[in-house]
Amino acid sequence: MDCFRATNFGRDPPEKLESLVKVPILTTLMWLDSHNHLQDARLGNPSPLITAMRAAAVEGCVVNSTSEEDWELVSQLAQAESGWALPAFGIHPWKANLAMPGWLDRLRDRLEKNPSASIGECGLDQWITTPNLKTQKPIFEAQLQLAVEMERPLTIHCLKAWGALFESFANSPPPSRFLMHSFNGSIETAQRLIPLGAYFSFSGYFLHERKAAILDVFKKLPMDRILLESDAPDMLPPFASISHPLKAGLNHPANLAMIGEALAVKFKIPVEELAKITRENTRQCFGF
Repeated sequence: MDCFRATNFGRDPPEKLESLVKVPILTTLMWLDSHNHLQDARLGNPSPLITAMRAAAVEGCVVNSTSEEDWELVSQLAQAESGWALPAFGIHPWKANLAMPGWLDRLRDRLEKNPSASIGECGLDQWITTPNLKTQKPIFEAQLQLAVEMERPLTIHCLKAWGALFESFANSPPPSRFLMHSFNGSIETAQRLIPLGAYFSFSGYFLHERKAAILDVFKKLPMDRILLESDAPDMLPPFASISHPLKAGLNHPANLAMIGEALAVKFKIPVEELAKITRENTRQCFGF
């Protein structure tokens, strides 16, 4: 497959993104994006994004909703890109207060109509104050219960809420496979999660030097539990790992390939090995 790597040989500053030289390379590497939001209005029309992702050797992705409002958009995108984009339907903790009566029945119905769909993005977040945990927890635990009932994998967002997460697990155990997306917890937290069925996805944002502690945690995780994600349009990687610049500091999902290359360097393993491992782990978690 002919791809292009954005190269500036370390000389051009971020404000000169337009001057990047596109150097053609031949690669057999293939990547899977375990978490993004291609339906996000900030990204605009997803078609050119998907074309760029395919050209960057991204052979599939999991597209996560954040509220009932975008379930249909995710569904339409997955139908248009059947087999390449897997849908995930859920309610994000930031939008737990927007859940309308009957949302759980409608989520169940949506999942029944989409056998390949997972549940997500859901979870708990104490980085924000509104909605608070009292509002977030019943929405999250209902999605945990539904994932177990329907035997679907689940994508979890957890930020500054690890104690609350394990309390919810005590009330509503998680399904046998679930993804801790953009995992930013400690190795001790990971060791508690692994026996429960957790996988952990690495986003390019963690390549920033100020996030070195998170990278160190990923180096200690079992390799058969590590996935890659773009989390586009968020979690922008450092400039050196941006192959597809977007305006307004948004993260293009096709940056995933360069994120993977950078992580392989950090892990001191061949990039082909990391690509293979993370693809297989994504398939194990989501059933690609």
